[in-house]
Amino acid sequence: MERNAAELLRDALALPTEARSALIDSLIESLDQNVEEGVEDAWRREIELRLQQIDNGAVELISWRTARERLRDRLDR
Repeated sequence: MERNAAELLRDALALPTEARSALIDSLIESLDQNVEEGVEDAWRREIELRLQQIDNGAVELISWRTARERLRDRLDR
C-alpha cells in the first residue's frame, strides 16, 4: 500500500518531539551522501568556535521567538 507525502507528513507531525528530531536527522543524513572532502571537519571546527564564543560571552544568545521576529522584520522590508 503506497502512501503519499501528505500522509507521511501528517503521521510524522504526530510523533513525539524526540522521534520527529530523529526522523529529521535521518532524512537529512540520507541527502548528504556525496559530501565533499573536509566539509565535516570544517563544520566541526565552526561548531567548536561558536560554542567557545557562547561560553566566553563573546556572543549574545536570543530566544527563537526573538530570532523569528527579526527574520520576519527583515523579510517585510
